[in-house]
Amino acid sequence: MKKVTAFIGSNRKGSTYRAVRQFGEILASCADIDFETVFLRDYRLDYCRGCKLCFDRGEGHCPVQGDRDLLIAKIDESDGVVFAAPNYAFQIPAVMKNALDHLAFIFHRPRFFGKTFTSVVTQGFFGGRQIAKYLANMGENLGCAPVKGCVLQTAPEPLSGASLKRNERAIDRAAGRFLRALRRPSHPAPSLFRLMIFRIARNRLQHMGEAYFDYLYYQEKGWFTSDYYYETALGPFKKCAGRLFDLMGRWIARLA
Repeated sequence: MKKVTAFIGSNRKGSTYRAVRQFGEILASCADIDFETVFLRDYRLDYCRGCKLCFDRGEGHCPVQGDRDLLIAKIDESDGVVFAAPNYAFQIPAVMKNALDHLAFIFHRPRFFGKTFTSVVTQGFFGGRQIAKYLANMGENLGCAPVKGCVLQTAPEPLSGASLKRNERAIDRAAGRFLRALRRPSHPAPSLFRLMIFRIARNRLQHMGEAYFDYLYYQEKGWFTSDYYYETALGPFKKCAGRLFDLMGRWIARLA
C-alpha cells in the first residue's frame, strides 16, 4: 500500500476540496492507496519572523515552531504528496505560503527524496498555471520528484457541463501521471540545474565552515564527497558538468 497525503490550502470545503477528493478516488480505484486530506487551516503556525535561526543553528531553535513538525511528520510518512490550492490574488493562499515559510530550511537541506509530488490548483479565470509551476518548484526544493498537476476552472458559476467534463478529464490525467510516478522504483536523475545548485551550495558551505548548521548537516550526510543528494548514476556529460560546477562553487565561495 502507498500512502498519499494532500495538503489543502483552502479555508473551506469548496471546489478545491472536491477536486482533491476526486483525485484521491481515482487513485484508490487504480491502486492500493491510503489517501489522506489535511487542511492546513487546522494547524497552528504563527508567521515566520525571518530570524534565520533554522538556517544558522537548526530548525529546533525556531521560536515559532507551532505545529510545523506535525506537518513534516505527515510528509515523512507519505510516499506521495499533493499540494492543493485555490488562486488567491494570483498566488497560493496565505495559510499555504506560511506553511512553506516554515519549511524553508528544508530548501537548504532537502530531505523528502523518493516522494512523488504534484499539485491541484483551482482558478476563476487565469493565473493558475503560474501557481502550479510555483508549487512544482517548491516540491522539488523540498527534495520531492514533481510531476505535472492540474489546473481547474471554477468560474463562471455555475459551471457548464462542458467545463465540468474538462475538469474531470484534467483530474483523471493528473492522477494517472501521479500514479505512474508513484510506482517508479528509483529516484530520478537530477537535472543539470539541480546538479548545479547542489555542487555550488556544498562548495560554498565548505568555505563557510562548521559555524553553520548547514555545514554540519552536509557533513553528516556525506554530501561533501557524493555526486548528489542521493545515490544516482550520472552519465559522462553530467559527471563533467558536476566537476565544472564544483569549480564554479569554489570560485564563488572565494569571492563571497
